[in-house]
Amino acid sequence: MKKYLAIGIFFAAAFSVNAAPHSDKELKVDITRHRAMAAAHEGAAKCLESGKTPEMCEKELQAACKGLAVGKYCGMKHAH
Repeated sequence: MKKYLAIGIFFAAAFSVNAAPHSDKELKVDITRHRAMAAAHEGAAKCLESGKTPEMCEKELQAACKGLAVGKYCGMKHAH
């Protein structure tokens, strides 16, 4: 039980450090990234609407999001 408590405290501390307020410059970068990710996801939706395969659209999404977000789903994964 103490092991899990220690792990929980570690993660709480790690996330509280990341909760520091952003500077104006960092905030502008975040806004730009969110807009780019949104555009990439809109492109993925249009790709699927066009009749292309989900696999093809996923590859296009990955290419559009390269360097923008964490993970291969451009920072967003949803359930099917």
